[in-house]
Amino acid sequence: MSGIETGLDTIFTATSAPFKFGIGATNEVGFDLKRLGVTNALLVTDKNVKELGIAERIASIIEEEDIKVDVFDGVHIEPTDESMLEAIRFAEGKGYDGFVGLGGGSSIDTAKCVNLFTTYPEPLMAYVNPPIGEGKRVPGPLRPLLAIPTTAGTGSEGTPVIVLDFLELKLKTGISNPYIRPTMGVVDPLLTLSLPPEVTASTGMDVLTHSLECFTARDYTTRPKPATPADRAGYVGSNPISDAVAAAAIEIVGKYLRRAVSMGNDLEARVNMALGATMAGVGFGNAGVHIPHSMGYPIAGMVKEWTPPGFKGVDYPMVPHGIAVTVGAPAAMKFTVPADMEKHALVVQLLGEDIEDLSLREAAMGLPEVLIDLMKDINFPNGVGALGFDERDIPKLVEGTIKQQRLLVCSPRPVTEADLEQMFEDAMSYW
Repeated sequence: MSGIETGLDTIFTATSAPFKFGIGATNEVGFDLKRLGVTNALLVTDKNVKELGIAERIASIIEEEDIKVDVFDGVHIEPTDESMLEAIRFAEGKGYDGFVGLGGGSSIDTAKCVNLFTTYPEPLMAYVNPPIGEGKRVPGPLRPLLAIPTTAGTGSEGTPVIVLDFLELKLKTGISNPYIRPTMGVVDPLLTLSLPPEVTASTGMDVLTHSLECFTARDYTTRPKPATPADRAGYVGSNPISDAVAAAAIEIVGKYLRRAVSMGNDLEARVNMALGATMAGVGFGNAGVHIPHSMGYPIAGMVKEWTPPGFKGVDYPMVPHGIAVTVGAPAAMKFTVPADMEKHALVVQLLGEDIEDLSLREAAMGLPEVLIDLMKDINFPNGVGALGFDERDIPKLVEGTIKQQRLLVCSPRPVTEADLEQMFEDAMSYW
């Protein structure tokens, strides 16, 4: 039967920002901006990247093409509504016709936000996903944006999403629209060599959770058929394209993340982790993510006093995104296993485990322990409790998670508040 007769969708979209990948790719940034017609650019970055001299080098490459460039280095690690507004105010009225996001996902998302709100000015809540924001559609194309990641993890260089933390709500959420996707990603693995092990671990696990979630997401053919093509969600669910790149990214993480964390100058590991991050961005940027990311948003938004070791310049309570979305993952994967044992078992195999002598059920149910073993090996926090939460916080954590309907609809199993309560209980401590 057709999708029209069943009321289910029969179409998936597979889009991605064009990208350049490879050692020295940043040397061509000026060429690419000029090709896009940019004459007055804003480079958006954070103080750590600027102190390393990377921002200055990129700016000089841009200026060699006779393009004017200003640098905004006030990006807040894990952006907030306040930090986004500060960046927008900096850019207003200055006639920028192109943008460069240089750094981790925080810098790239901030550049996306500045591009959006200086092109189509609105109050910040206007474009934020419902039920938290108004969910207004972006009216049309934005100005050119080059995204240059300095971490191997977020995939923000290829996604149509902006993530930010609303401080008063103590909740992290997002803005999602295809027009937000960068014009091009420029991935130069050399930029990741300066990452400390803790940041490498956090961003690397972000690669893994992106890939796990989009690979195990509900299939696109189980989604309701949209009323119009414009109403089709940006996250369409698992599909053959996202499955292929997600599986490749999972295998890369299983082979190279431990090496990248323990030996930061291992260029082979760094190149492959950067490649895995790019693949993961293509995968989840189309299929979507589900429960671990939904749990991660309130974990990050409700942080009390915990500060992440190894994150330079972060002297305020903050849970990095890669940590926030990972600490719930083993518990979430335990919940999703029954939805598709074959896929969960394949993930175990892709992560390097021998499943030949195991039944399908045994292999699939082993996924949470495989994730926990990886967390142990890279000195990760051992659960939500290690971040300063306890059982008394679970109701609020569940409340914040259930609001992430844009993501939870991608879950391969329907999720109730009672299910989430159990997941947070399981995730308090793994060892």
